[in-house]
Amino acid sequence: MLALGGTLAPPAIAAPAALAGETLGDAIREEAGGDIKRFYAARGYKPLWVRAGKVGPEAGTLLAYLSSASRDGLKPSAYDVDELQGLIAAARGGAPRALARAEVELSAAFARYVRDMRRPGEAKMDYADRSLKPKKQDADDVLRAAAFPKDFGAYLRNMSWMSEHYVRLRTLMGRAEDQGASKDAMARLRLNLDRARLLPGPYVHHVVVDASSSQLWYYGGGKRVGSMKVVVGAKETQTPMLAGKLQWAILNPYWNVPDYLAEKSIAPKVLAGRTLASLRMEALSDWGPNPRKLDASEIDWPAVAAGSQALRLRELPGGANSMGRVKFLFPNDEGIYLHDTPDRALLAKPDRHFSNGCIRLEDAGKLGQWLLHRSIRTKSKTPEQAVALPVEVPVYLTYITAVATDRGIAFRDDVYGRDS
Repeated sequence: MLALGGTLAPPAIAAPAALAGETLGDAIREEAGGDIKRFYAARGYKPLWVRAGKVGPEAGTLLAYLSSASRDGLKPSAYDVDELQGLIAAARGGAPRALARAEVELSAAFARYVRDMRRPGEAKMDYADRSLKPKKQDADDVLRAAAFPKDFGAYLRNMSWMSEHYVRLRTLMGRAEDQGASKDAMARLRLNLDRARLLPGPYVHHVVVDASSSQLWYYGGGKRVGSMKVVVGAKETQTPMLAGKLQWAILNPYWNVPDYLAEKSIAPKVLAGRTLASLRMEALSDWGPNPRKLDASEIDWPAVAAGSQALRLRELPGGANSMGRVKFLFPNDEGIYLHDTPDRALLAKPDRHFSNGCIRLEDAGKLGQWLLHRSIRTKSKTPEQAVALPVEVPVYLTYITAVATDRGIAFRDDVYGRDS
């Protein structure tokens, strides 16, 4: 006899005799316990895997995942695939108690597998918002998330509890295993998989920025909503592995000039004859919330150029401002944020590692529309208009170098040196 997925099934496990008049719901109530029982109790003991008196095809999808769990860095033997096949075989007779046993054990195996997959591996992420740090889920949380979509089968097939980036890399892992990839390539691929393991699935409203490919994606409602090119940190000023929550849009922003640019770029221009007004900049007395604008006579430009005196400079809002029309802020100690940019030429380059660490957006207006539920355009020219996002949106900055090729797998240039 063939089990789901075409493998030889072990002998069927005999089901206990059914009680007279016992329904499937009654049997599930008796078979389930703990977190699993809480899940079923909340849905009136309605089954998840059984339909019309049969175990559905979703069980085959799960068994295929469990059998190939080595791709996830897990042991297939931990999930008792043979026992699950036996329970499914025993349930083919349609007895409520046999169906209930298969139903409950499939749910238990699925919940354990999801929790194991989501457990952090070797990759490191800094969490600017500690609430985003991965936590162990209860089985009923895993099952409720799976039962929420209208199409449970699609949720299983798409592995929608994980990021699409994880799913892609898992497929690459299978290809690498089949092709006998080198030990070094497998280790590098596994590290990439662990980075993707830290990302949420598409039912979580969130943004992902990959500093390797210089791409951004945003998700919600079980799907990818949009994507765009970005410019990310240069090798010397890297975009970090960082997770936080976007909270504010700043319309008509100033650009606060980094100290090293004030020394190396702005001061030499002024000493050569340019004025701050011609550069659309102003100097301020300090970095506090209410600084005083400095007169030109108060600034010791030779000292600024020599690096012996720090000076706060900011570029005035406007179309040529380095921040563009908007920047999106999330609290973090690295000073990282997402922002518009007037420099479109860099976005056309295949390698877009040019920034000081922040993320320059190809289409800030489109992302702003999604984040704010309104246009970022405003008639007001008031600088630094702070607009709170209707809901805080998690943002994950990651680094994934592995890609698929016609021959198997390859890796982008490791610009940041994080794969070694």
